[in-house]
Amino acid sequence: MSNNSSIKTIPNAIFFASVEEMIAEGRRVEMTVRGFSMRPFVRNGTDVVVLAPVEGSDLEVGMVVLFRYRGGHILHRLVGIDGGRLTFEGDGNYRQVERAEVGDVVAYVAAVKLAGGREFAYGSGAWRRRSRISMVRKWGRRVALDVKNKLFKKR
Repeated sequence: MSNNSSIKTIPNAIFFASVEEMIAEGRRVEMTVRGFSMRPFVRNGTDVVVLAPVEGSDLEVGMVVLFRYRGGHILHRLVGIDGGRLTFEGDGNYRQVERAEVGDVVAYVAAVKLAGGREFAYGSGAWRRRSRISMVRKWGRRVALDVKNKLFKKR
């Protein structure tokens, strides 16, 4: 029988302030993923991301990054860079995008630890394969939902 009394819940603002502080010190931070906007690439409550410091000049399309957005923090894929302006999308989101500045980026996902114990690093073959699968599924969902919306459009 496990004792869950040692589990504490803290507000996101306090949690992410600590994450930002550790990243600013040059440390890596492990965080369990919460939410569904990046599935199937990472899964809610089971997969762990390893966050690492990143310089704005090192940002690349395809990275998954933690960034500040509208008073909170989001973990999404970087899909566009236009000077200092960045565009992000969650792999599991249908058409929603976020835009932020380079200075809003807190860290990038250096590795993902899956629930089963496997781990894959940014840029590795496993990373590229999982990213492709995630993006193909996203494209498929978009097409399916567009067709559904056109077929069943209220008249």
